[in-house]
Amino acid sequence: MEKGGIIKHDLNKSPKTGNWRYVRPEVDASKCIGCTTCVLPCPDASIEMRRRSKEEKKISPKLAQEKEIADIDYEYCKGCGVCAQVCPMKAIVMKK
Repeated sequence: MEKGGIIKHDLNKSPKTGNWRYVRPEVDASKCIGCTTCVLPCPDASIEMRRRSKEEKKISPKLAQEKEIADIDYEYCKGCGVCAQVCPMKAIVMKK
């Protein structure tokens, strides 16, 4: 690939590979600050940001209540744990 090339992810062409994972990442709304640090390093492009629910807003940090929260698509997530490693607030934990 040439320098500066862009790889586009087409969800329609991606196989659903999340069913064989051993552990899965879970986002703790009381810790997530909506920084998006976990989105780009995900090798499966299975993390997107979404609006917080009313319940999540109640338990979210004050500064993050109006920000989006990380949402993981478990049909594609392989459970590698990269998101949990890069999260500065340790809001993502790997669970069995």
